[in-house]
Amino acid sequence: MGRGGGGMKALHLWALALVLLLSACQVQDFALRPIDGDRPVRAVATANFVTDLVQQIGGERVQVTGLMGPGVDPHLYKASAGDVRKLTQADVVFYSGLFLEGKMVELFEKMPKAIAITDAIPHELLIAPEGGFEGTYTYDPHVWFDVSLWAHTAEAVRDGLSKVDPAGAGYYAERTRQYQARLQELDAWVKQEIGRIPPAQRVMVTAHDAFGYFGRRYGLEVRGLQGVSTVAETGTRDVQELAAFLAERGIRAIFVESSVPRRSVEAVVAAVRARGKELRIGGELFSDAAGDPGTPEGTYVGMVEHNVRTIVSALLGGEHP
Repeated sequence: MGRGGGGMKALHLWALALVLLLSACQVQDFALRPIDGDRPVRAVATANFVTDLVQQIGGERVQVTGLMGPGVDPHLYKASAGDVRKLTQADVVFYSGLFLEGKMVELFEKMPKAIAITDAIPHELLIAPEGGFEGTYTYDPHVWFDVSLWAHTAEAVRDGLSKVDPAGAGYYAERTRQYQARLQELDAWVKQEIGRIPPAQRVMVTAHDAFGYFGRRYGLEVRGLQGVSTVAETGTRDVQELAAFLAERGIRAIFVESSVPRRSVEAVVAAVRARGKELRIGGELFSDAAGDPGTPEGTYVGMVEHNVRTIVSALLGGEHP
């Protein structure tokens, strides 16, 4: 379901307030230009896995501020006045793009120093179903679940940092090369692990449709209660249709997501059990946000490894990590 009239009115009021904040800023606050002096690049990033990517490429030459922490849904996130100040003080801003940060797009489009890292991915590799998605989505924005696609985004970060810090261009290029090599290893490992699941059991169901790229790349059938955005709501019909599918296929597990309320997934479990079939929650996956800072799951590589181990264990009938 779409937003109601009250929700749209609130969104328009927030957008108006944001425009007023932007108008108070100077033109140079939004420009992308080389930094002055010998100091770290001040970078701002949106979702925490984007923050991790900038840290991986930027290393000691970059000071990164993330706007969204663990458990924060980027589809629903709205910039605050404090965020606008951080953005205007930054030398460069990195966001995922493809309307993942739906409520911040208007802001980023007014900032030449804001870089959509998914622009580095060839468009022919993006998922764009026939007829398109609901709302503003032309492509599925959840590209990070295909590790081979996420490797492209490192190049956008490399190029953006090199523009504001030309003296560090060689440094960023080398760190990009090393990180992409690590992602190539990760991609191969994910393929190997998913290959352990019998083909008939390679069905993955989550709260919203975030894992389309994952399914395409690694050979799973993926279903979500909601669409590509968590703005939509789940209805009783959605729950019952999914429960019927799971019961018929004899699927063992369904997954919750760290950034999405679990009540809709619990409703599916109850509906399957009402049909006399067993279904359990196989574990929590990181979808639109990585884990806590300082933990392995707080990095992109760590969140992918956690997700894969959880999925494989649950669909093979074991206990999730």
